[in-house]
Amino acid sequence: MEKKVKYGIIGVGNMGASHIRFFNEGKLPELELTAVADINPERLEWIEDDMPEIKTFSSASELIGSGLCEAVLIATPHYAHPPLAMEALGAGLHVFIEKPAGVFTKQVREMNEFAAKSDKVFAIMYNQRTNPLYIKIRELVKSGVYGEMRRFNWIITDWFRTQSYYNSGGWRATWAGEGGGVLINQCPHNLDLWQWICGMPSKVRAFCHEGKWHDIEVEDDVTIYAEYENGATGVFVTTTGDCPGTNRLEITLDGAKIVCEDDNLQIYELDEKTSTFCATSPNGFGKAKGKFAEVDYEGENPQHVGVLNAFAAHILRGETLVANGEEGINGLTISNAAHLSSWLDRAVTLPLDEELFLSELNKKIAGSKEKAAAAPAKAADLSGTY
Repeated sequence: MEKKVKYGIIGVGNMGASHIRFFNEGKLPELELTAVADINPERLEWIEDDMPEIKTFSSASELIGSGLCEAVLIATPHYAHPPLAMEALGAGLHVFIEKPAGVFTKQVREMNEFAAKSDKVFAIMYNQRTNPLYIKIRELVKSGVYGEMRRFNWIITDWFRTQSYYNSGGWRATWAGEGGGVLINQCPHNLDLWQWICGMPSKVRAFCHEGKWHDIEVEDDVTIYAEYENGATGVFVTTTGDCPGTNRLEITLDGAKIVCEDDNLQIYELDEKTSTFCATSPNGFGKAKGKFAEVDYEGENPQHVGVLNAFAAHILRGETLVANGEEGINGLTISNAAHLSSWLDRAVTLPLDEELFLSELNKKIAGSKEKAAAAPAKAADLSGTY
């Protein structure tokens, strides 16, 4: 019989339920779901009624210590990701966390350091990295063929959410329960792709408008301006208030311009790099010539299933992960920097002052209008509950 990795799912909310569905549909051939944990008895009753062969637990710690799993998939509210990951790694289990890695980088850094001392596999759900569209864009930027990046702009405003969405969970859209809004909930994939494709910026200035379009206490409209060491700049605009919204990524390189909108990828190649033409052209109003080139990015886009199957393949045969868990700190750093910049009303340089961010976040938590299912009151004092 072919070897499978026995795993448990901690948290059966929207994403946890989706992961159970992936398993039930036979899309995870090298994973065997053996246990599920959730603090909501109704969710466990659903599992017990429909999948009686799967053991259910009312706490994460019970599942982690059950001996039924070789790995766990953590799909709880955000604050619980690092403590649960460390608990599971400490118990000798492989760990897969949903995005985001956590809410504040100090805690995520502690998780990463803990994982580095473990011999177990640690991965994160950055499923957009399986999209051949973004793989191709990264290849074009990283190849060096078109020179250094000069500018990037990403308008990613097709995250529209209604008020009923925010009312659907006690932890949603609160500083105490979720730790942020559109940046921490909808945009971790985009922030990861930003740094995965373009690298990490050196400075961030952001404007995070809280409750602009919804009755919530966290941000639902954001504009981030970023600077890079080489002089390149970037602008990232996102919201859950625009309908229908836009998804347009534009990256200007020294020798080309990449434009991706609604999954349509184009590249305009210059005959001569901008820097060279600017320095040598005798025509003050001249423009470097160029042309649009075809971009082939065909390929499968397995998304969540592909990332999970890669996780199993890495455990069983040492194959490549889609994203190491440690990489979750990068996009979160941009998110934390944007929040801190907005709260302090000034630019923030990287590396981030993690203690200052945590201090400011705890001020937000202290004033949070906690709802029934909100997380503990102090971000720095979180236990393994979820």
